[in-house]
Amino acid sequence: MEYELLAPAGDMECLKWAIEAGCDAVYLGGSRFGARAFSKNFNDVELGQAINYAHLYGVKVYLTCNTLIYESEVEEFVDFVRFAYQNGIDAVLIQDLGMYDLIHQKFPDLEIHASTQMHIHNLEGAMVAKKLGFKRIVLARETNLETIKKIKEETGLDIEVFVHGSLCVSYSGQCLFSSLVGGRSGNRGACAGSCRLPYDILSKDNEVLNKDKKYPLSMKDLCAISSIGNLIDMGVNSFKIEGRMRSIYYIATVLSSYRKIIDDVINNRINDKTINYYLKVLNRCANRESNPQFFKGLPNYKDQYYNGNREVSNQDFLGVVLSNDNGLITLEQRNYFKKGTIVEFISPNFEETEYTIEDIYDEDMNLIEEANHAQMIVKFKTDIPLCKDDIMRLKTIDKESIL
Repeated sequence: MEYELLAPAGDMECLKWAIEAGCDAVYLGGSRFGARAFSKNFNDVELGQAINYAHLYGVKVYLTCNTLIYESEVEEFVDFVRFAYQNGIDAVLIQDLGMYDLIHQKFPDLEIHASTQMHIHNLEGAMVAKKLGFKRIVLARETNLETIKKIKEETGLDIEVFVHGSLCVSYSGQCLFSSLVGGRSGNRGACAGSCRLPYDILSKDNEVLNKDKKYPLSMKDLCAISSIGNLIDMGVNSFKIEGRMRSIYYIATVLSSYRKIIDDVINNRINDKTINYYLKVLNRCANRESNPQFFKGLPNYKDQYYNGNREVSNQDFLGVVLSNDNGLITLEQRNYFKKGTIVEFISPNFEETEYTIEDIYDEDMNLIEEANHAQMIVKFKTDIPLCKDDIMRLKTIDKESIL
């Protein structure tokens, strides 16, 4: 059985890095009808280019068509799917059952996946999806391991589960909060993230009860890296990473970590030390705390909800390699570093490699002490075989002491 690592791709840069990091498939949105209307997404020309590029590397491409479709949009929706179909899309994700039936009739050999927005979270829902002809179901994030196992055993469907990323405070596909508060519907791809905003909780006497914790609805992220072994044993087919609005650093770090864990489980090389190391790595690239959530039983309030503080991004992502001219590296800076900073390079071509920054040069090869301007171009020399798009990050974890 093959196990799929499924990556988000908000734009072409992220798609390329997801492929470099070892994904087996990517999911992305077009200019219309996707559940992430505010990510960069792909116009029609870019969509065709993305499909062709991914297929060169043997990577599948799934198109998110998972909003609810208004009657006035049906013809445009069908034309959009037809365009993707003619350009070789591998599957589409759909929430709207009426559109599923229509697309299935018009393109009978097009693979259709039941989006997590359909909120399939029990055996009965999975059985309905099977009767309708879905090949794969993307289970709701609140589905526990026991239920996943039961669904796989009794339906035989391809099962896709989210294993990492942001969580909605509501049941999958059922949230109306953003629509009611801000007029932006999550089921139309326009979620405003209302649950991430600060709120006062008032007593019946209008006393503020949460003076120190102003984010009572903001969920911790999902991190199921310690449950990959269980999911593989159950026969889960696809391990999905959330994050079509995330950076290339996030994509590279998360995808490479899950690639390592999945491969180690399959090849019987997994151990607690490896899991512990990658948990630390993953926690460094996020701006919220994470938790296994429903993969470790029924989570309580402390398990699910963030600690009440504003989210803070770290500055580990230091730069992207632009070129390597016989050991002279040109790099676009993303966060501050200086001479003497201990860094690591992430590359699809070698394991994470430590390096201490020595002499730094500006674009004109003048010596400088620090890279302190956003996206400034700097140069330095190293024998490490760096390539274009390799990533430089701050070294914060001593891998050797953990493994």
